[in-house]
Amino acid sequence: MTANAPQRRPGPVEDLLRLPEYAAAEIIDGDLVEKAVPSFEHGAAQSGLVAQVLGPYNRRSGGRGPGGWWIATEVEVQYDEQQIYRHDLVGWRRETTSHRPSGRLIRVRPDWVAEILSPSNAGNDLVKKLRTLTQHRVPHYWIVDPEHRTHTVMRWTAEGYLTALTAGEDDVVHAEPFDDIALQVAALFGGEIEDM
Repeated sequence: MTANAPQRRPGPVEDLLRLPEYAAAEIIDGDLVEKAVPSFEHGAAQSGLVAQVLGPYNRRSGGRGPGGWWIATEVEVQYDEQQIYRHDLVGWRRETTSHRPSGRLIRVRPDWVAEILSPSNAGNDLVKKLRTLTQHRVPHYWIVDPEHRTHTVMRWTAEGYLTALTAGEDDVVHAEPFDDIALQVAALFGGEIEDM
């Protein structure tokens, strides 16, 4: 009689890839975690960032506006087998990533990440993801907090992340790495984008 070999349990990456692409999930510290259904406030903040950052930057450099980036929303970035994040917004500089990232699991380290906090995910965004982004030296990390109506810009340094900017909803800021434009923080929290 032959003993059966033990069945190999699929790992978290396989678990994630078995989900339909529209399922919002991440792998955080090796665990498959469903992302919360976004609130209106979360969606409005994400739309506000898209409206102000994508247009000027998600294109080649030159011409009307600064350009020079590949920017996407809600794509899965794989840092390692234990950390696959579906960032709210994520971007790569075209000067360092000459071809647009593609596919379901993107394995190219981004140059900028933005997360919009929700009560159910704040711990992941402020602790676990921050730790991973620090380990992988992601140059810029933005945190948008709809509850407190703040926007925090962090820059990676050899000592860890440095808070480069904290802004409230009444502020208009030049936030790195997109400091060529005046970002209207109020537009992240339901305010209208004003002509400047």
